[in-house]
Amino acid sequence: MSDLPFTLDQLRILKAIAVEGSFKRAADSLYVSQPAVSLQVQNLERQLDVPLFDRGGRRAQLTEAGHLLLSYGEKILSLCQETCRAIEDLQNLQGGTLIVGASQTTGTYLLPKMIGLFRQKYPDVAVQLHVHSTRRTAWSVANGQVDLAIIGGEIPGELTESLEILPYAEDELALILPVFHPLAKLETIQKEDLYKLQFIALDSQSTIRKVIDQVLARCDIDTRRFKFEMELNSIEAIKNAVQSGLGAAFVSTSAIVKELQMGVLHCTPIEGVVVKRTLWLIFNPHRYRSKAAEAFSQEILPQFSNPEWNHDVLKLSQKKLIVNTLDGATPNSSDDA
Repeated sequence: MSDLPFTLDQLRILKAIAVEGSFKRAADSLYVSQPAVSLQVQNLERQLDVPLFDRGGRRAQLTEAGHLLLSYGEKILSLCQETCRAIEDLQNLQGGTLIVGASQTTGTYLLPKMIGLFRQKYPDVAVQLHVHSTRRTAWSVANGQVDLAIIGGEIPGELTESLEILPYAEDELALILPVFHPLAKLETIQKEDLYKLQFIALDSQSTIRKVIDQVLARCDIDTRRFKFEMELNSIEAIKNAVQSGLGAAFVSTSAIVKELQMGVLHCTPIEGVVVKRTLWLIFNPHRYRSKAAEAFSQEILPQFSNPEWNHDVLKLSQKKLIVNTLDGATPNSSDDA
């Protein structure tokens, strides 16, 4: 074939149909009419001389040829986006795009701070933050859809050869209690005290819950002995439940900075135990690395890579405990240090 039998627009339409599951939803996502989408698919099938969709069911299902074209089409579209970003780089950070990925906890509590600092220095660079599971984020980096990412979970084994995986920082997991809980008056608690508490946690099938259980197990803390009061679907919901006196929880220290500053949660050290997990920086060394990604890596990432940054958070809770003890007061949700 001397001429390509497809256009970039047709590949975009094919991908949209595969993602949305119907011609109509694909048309809506691309802001075009459904007849226009159907016509493009018909032209594409005629040019390739193969059917791309099984039209018997309610959902648009790709044929074997459709799956093959989609697989190569996604690579083509990704390279096109990479090309455009490389050309934008010629403007020397007076434009362009930075795409950062993150798993749930780092994306919610750590990356926004980093992006805020970056935007102050480079206001003309458009920044996107994609927050998904560790697995999905790792695949996005591998496919070139994300420049770099910071994740806390386990990276899929099939990607370890294609990605650069670097230990970035130590994220400490803190035991949080209601400020009026009896154990909140103590400077430290014993490991056995954990098994007397009522715990609030994420769903047992969630990736973050599994990571926390694994980290606690490495510290000889058996979560199977925990008494779980309830399971919730977000860290924010867990913090609110603990604040309301419904139980205790383990959360990342990066997630409780505001609450400790306000004095509405208490962070309780466990004697002889420091619960940590490693945060990983990942990027694809075989993909084009934009000037925006280089600037973010060199100027922003080092400011948060110090393992001690978690300890500054924990000192907030310890400071409040000391102040309350000196004042002869019992910690409560109205304390404001």
